[in-house]
Amino acid sequence: MATIRLLGRKTSGNVQKILWMMSEMNLAFSREDYGGPFASLDAPAFVALNSNRLVPVLVHGDEVVWESNSILRYLANVHGPTPLYPEEPYIRSLCERWMDWQLSSLNPCMSPLFIAMVRTAAADRDPVMLERLTAQARDLFARLDEALAATDYLAGSSLTLADISTGMFAYRWFEMALDRGTPTPHLRRWLELLKQRAAFREYVMIGLS
Repeated sequence: MATIRLLGRKTSGNVQKILWMMSEMNLAFSREDYGGPFASLDAPAFVALNSNRLVPVLVHGDEVVWESNSILRYLANVHGPTPLYPEEPYIRSLCERWMDWQLSSLNPCMSPLFIAMVRTAAADRDPVMLERLTAQARDLFARLDEALAATDYLAGSSLTLADISTGMFAYRWFEMALDRGTPTPHLRRWLELLKQRAAFREYVMIGLS
């Protein structure tokens, strides 16, 4: 079996998704620090793997995969079948739609909010932007809360890639010092389920930086 190399720093949320999934599947892998204070994303060797200059990048033998949710799907297909990526078409569609929602709706809001709150000095923050992003995040997490009212996990009764792609954002949402507005009990209950998983604790619950 070809070796798995994951390129990306462990503080990257998109890298955390992959680490969490690989741990859940008991896959052997190595990780190399890229981005931030580590190896440059502009290094020619890295650009040759991903011209977008973003982490994570998965190198699996001769295959190179980038975009975090594509990596999740790739690993599930190569090393599956796995309950993380259900085979039944409708359940898989539930899983896929939340993964797509994370990319199209949650990420554009939460990524700049995280950068502003965690990686920007308080004196340099834009209060108008913060209020706008926080309001957007409250609305998005309220939708998640509503969806979780009738089910344990986003795509049914067990953990799937839907939860892995979004769970990191929920952890960050509750860790940041923000006005989260109306209580979201179903979202909190779901997050507590995720926190019971050893892989989530090891790779996601590492603080904010």
